[in-house]
Amino acid sequence: MDIRKINKFTSCGGCIAKLPQGMLKEALLNIPHFDDQNLIVGFDTSDDGAVYRLGDDLAIIQTLDFFPPMVEDPYLFGKIAAANALSDIYAMGGEVKVALNIVCFPEDEDPAILGEILRGGAEKVKEAGGVLSGGHSITDKEPKYGLSVTGIVHPQKIMRNNSCCMGDDIILTKPLGVGLVTSSYKAGEASLESYEQAVNSMQTLNKYAADAGRKYRLHACTDVTGFGFLGHLNEMVTDEYSIQVECSEIPYIKEAYRLAEEYLITGGGKKNRKFLQDKLRFEQVSQPMQEILFDPQTSGGLLLSVDPRDTEGLLKDLADLNIRSSKVASVISRQDKNMIILG
Repeated sequence: MDIRKINKFTSCGGCIAKLPQGMLKEALLNIPHFDDQNLIVGFDTSDDGAVYRLGDDLAIIQTLDFFPPMVEDPYLFGKIAAANALSDIYAMGGEVKVALNIVCFPEDEDPAILGEILRGGAEKVKEAGGVLSGGHSITDKEPKYGLSVTGIVHPQKIMRNNSCCMGDDIILTKPLGVGLVTSSYKAGEASLESYEQAVNSMQTLNKYAADAGRKYRLHACTDVTGFGFLGHLNEMVTDEYSIQVECSEIPYIKEAYRLAEEYLITGGGKKNRKFLQDKLRFEQVSQPMQEILFDPQTSGGLLLSVDPRDTEGLLKDLADLNIRSSKVASVISRQDKNMIILG
C-alpha cells in the first residue's frame, strides 16, 4: 500500500460512509428499551453521545466513531478521524478524558502506515487534553480508524441537540462542502487549494468553538457530520418549533459550488436528500446550494443554538479562531415543515 495513497482502496471515506438515517431508524426499532434512571441520554434521541449520571454533579459522556480514509496521507487521516470522534464530546457540552483506538487494517501491509495513523490520532487526543489508553484492532482489507471516547459533564450542563428555545439564533462554526471537495479531489476534479481548505477544517478540533460558547446562553448543540448540514439541523427540530435557514449566510468552500453545479456529488448526499425531502421546503434556493446543504461532512463544525441577546458576543469570540463562524438560521414558530430554507 502506497503510504501517500491510503485512500486508494476505499469506495467512500470519512462520514460519507455512514449508513442512511432511514435505515438506522428502522434498525433501532427492535432494540429493547433500557430502564435506568441514571441514563440521561440514550440512543432514542438521536443525540451525539450517551450520558450516564454517576452522581449529583458528575456524568460521563460515551461516544464512538470510525470510518475509512478520505485523504491520502495516513498521519493526516489519523488526525481527522480522531478530531471527528472527539467532536461528540464537545457537542454534548463535555470535557474529553479518555480515548481508545478502533483500528481495521490489512495484515499484509506495512505496519509503518498504521503507525502513522495512530500517531495522528494520538496527537489530537493529546491536544484535546485527553489520555489515549489502548484500543482494539482487527484485520481488514480496507483501513478504518477512529476512537471510543469518554468525557465528563455536569448533569445540569448537558447540551442536547433538540432543546432550542423560540427565537434562538443558530451558529455554524465550520464551512460546508468538505464531502464534495474531498471526493472530487480524489477523482482529480477539485483544486489543491480547496482540498487544503477542507483538510484544515477537518483536522481542527471543535474544542475551541465549544470553549468560546461556554460563557453564553446556549440552549442546544450538535455537530455536522455524515447526515449533512440539513440532516443534523433536522435533529434539532421538535414538534414545538421549526428552523429557518438563510442560505446567504452559509459559509462553504468556494469551489464546492462549482463541483455541485457540475453534479460531482456523493452517494451520501443523495441519501440525505431522499430522507429529508418531506421535512423541508426550499424557497428560491439554487440546485448547487441545495447539494452543499445535503453534503455529508467529515469532522464538520458545531451548530450552536444561542439566545439572540448573546449572538453578537459569541460571534465576536468565535472570530478570534482560525475558521469562520456564521449565524445561519433562526428558531421560529412551528410551520408545516421542520425546516424552511431561504435562498
